[in-house]
Amino acid sequence: MSTLTVRTTDPSVDRLIQAAPDDSCSTDLAASPWTFDSVPGYGPGSSMGDVIPTGAPRQGELPAEYREAGDAELDDRIRAAKATLGDRAVVLGHFYQREEVVQHADYVGDSFQLANAALEHPNAEAIVFCGVHFMAETADLLSTPDQAVILPNLAAGCSMADMADIDQVEDCWEQLADVLGPLDALDESGRVPVIPVTYMNSSAAIKGFVGRHGGIVCTSSNATTVLEWAFERGQRVLFFPDQHLGRNTAKAMGVPLKQMPMWNPRQPMGGSSDTQIEDSKVILWHGFCSVHRRFTVAQIDQARAEHPDVRVIVHPECPMEVVDAADEAGSTDYIRRAIAGADKPTTFAIGTEINLVRRLAAQFPQHEIFCLDPVVCPCSTMYRIHPGYLAWVLEELVAGRVVNQISVAFDVADPARVALERMLAAKPRV
Repeated sequence: MSTLTVRTTDPSVDRLIQAAPDDSCSTDLAASPWTFDSVPGYGPGSSMGDVIPTGAPRQGELPAEYREAGDAELDDRIRAAKATLGDRAVVLGHFYQREEVVQHADYVGDSFQLANAALEHPNAEAIVFCGVHFMAETADLLSTPDQAVILPNLAAGCSMADMADIDQVEDCWEQLADVLGPLDALDESGRVPVIPVTYMNSSAAIKGFVGRHGGIVCTSSNATTVLEWAFERGQRVLFFPDQHLGRNTAKAMGVPLKQMPMWNPRQPMGGSSDTQIEDSKVILWHGFCSVHRRFTVAQIDQARAEHPDVRVIVHPECPMEVVDAADEAGSTDYIRRAIAGADKPTTFAIGTEINLVRRLAAQFPQHEIFCLDPVVCPCSTMYRIHPGYLAWVLEELVAGRVVNQISVAFDVADPARVALERMLAAKPRV
């Protein structure tokens, strides 16, 4: 069990939302997630304005016994099922999961850490991934063929991952070839015109595309290492789906903003001229995280006004202006390590998802830790994972049934696995 789950108080965002729904970004957040299972969309909350693609996975109706069970009963049933299953099942929980779920995780971490954790249990019959769809796909790609990867709620998707679909990316690649020539041709230094790099927050199909074209996957932990890898092999990088992580990482490496044109898949040539593409170093996809886009420079200014000695740390998925105004930027694990490493009581203002911020505040009571955004707005898709769903999938495993299994098609899995293996070899800097 990760030490991150050791707490002195209950930082449950779930209870906070139910107690004070007017302080959340949607009063519907107080409702149980199965209320929205039959409705297309990401659910209420931070992604409520994003349009979900047609055909996105839907969750079937959760049996009534789980919908009607109270918190204590669900907690007892989850613990009992885990005890019965023992080493046959491992539960992975992302940092952004609600407290009622993450307390049952065998491993808690960011996407990079959980990808590695999926590799470390080849003897487990099932990997129950309390995260979102692309994370479960990644676990399926990295696990053994006889392991079942389970996503407790199939409706737990990711609006950012959906902002780059395979048809758009294939079309972009063809248009780039029209401008840059054959994309597998080597220059005098042995580099190709462009290397595709996809953030972990993307579908298996996108990861497969990257693997087929000599590219690599990155996380927020190892984005710098990955871009260095890509620049050794390509004259420029096509980075998707998150524009902010790409821009912030490349800028910190010294790439000028004028050499980072945006690619909007809804416009010819992405909305850029041939010259802009030819002169580019990083081509940024028009995608973003709805949670991290909420953070603003004004919020940082207010935090500094109210707490003159505040240490501001934000996630690199935040807009560039926010990252520039902060003291530091880093992955969720970077944020956790920065707080854990502070040797004297410190006031931290954090720009990332509220579940992690409140959990860190409970774990490190010697510090004052608060979220830059005063509005309680958890990641709406992570929030679709509820203890009721976790109890259901675990008790189904006890009964010998596998539900909500995530499987990546063979023709996609092989190249996607290549891109992921390159990612795992690109160790993040500590």
